[in-house]
Amino acid sequence: MSLRRTILSLAAPLSLLALSACATPFAADVSRYQRMPAPQGQSFVVQALDPDKRGGLEFAQYASYVTQELARQGYRPAATPSAATFVVSLDYGVDNGNEKVVSTPGFGGGFGYGGFGGFGRFGYGRYGFGSPFFYGYGDPFFGGGYNNVQSYTYFTTFLDMQISRTADGERLFEGKAKARSRTDSLPRIVPNLVEAMFTAFPGRSGEEVRITIPEDNRPSTIRDRRR
Repeated sequence: MSLRRTILSLAAPLSLLALSACATPFAADVSRYQRMPAPQGQSFVVQALDPDKRGGLEFAQYASYVTQELARQGYRPAATPSAATFVVSLDYGVDNGNEKVVSTPGFGGGFGYGGFGGFGRFGYGRYGFGSPFFYGYGDPFFGGGYNNVQSYTYFTTFLDMQISRTADGERLFEGKAKARSRTDSLPRIVPNLVEAMFTAFPGRSGEEVRITIPEDNRPSTIRDRRR
């Protein structure tokens, strides 16, 4: 077999493997501190932690996702803070982006292979929003030639959530979810972060975990993130 034919025969399965990597699930790092009481129908309201976001339509959209998740846990929405057992304070945002330069091997002739798990995809969380993302993977580009060098920008999006008892202000829950992606579009990323926050909610206090949301929208999986 000629060298050219050998390279092409190897390139075909590698290209299929690269395409399969597009199914990489959404992943977020979630830390939680909690002493939440067991759900017994306690009521809650969701408020913006940032005063500038209060009353905004964007915040109302994300607050509705949190409301749905808390209702699934057995809590119930209240009409006003004074009528609520808990006040849920919510914040979210994205940084200005960071440049990353990656060198990857290629095969020449215009075909390059960017490494295992290195390709972002448009996935769907529980709320139907797509998210081009990656977390801790390689270069999400194809390229040509050996020692291919690519650069790209990634963004870190976060979701903060606090739950306090209305009667005395005692803090019952503090959680933070964050993920990297190749987009700074909050409507695409925040819904996935909400789902990650409520996976195995309220979690073990003081533990940081990696939450993985499969692309086919099966129930989210969870595994410890060991440092």
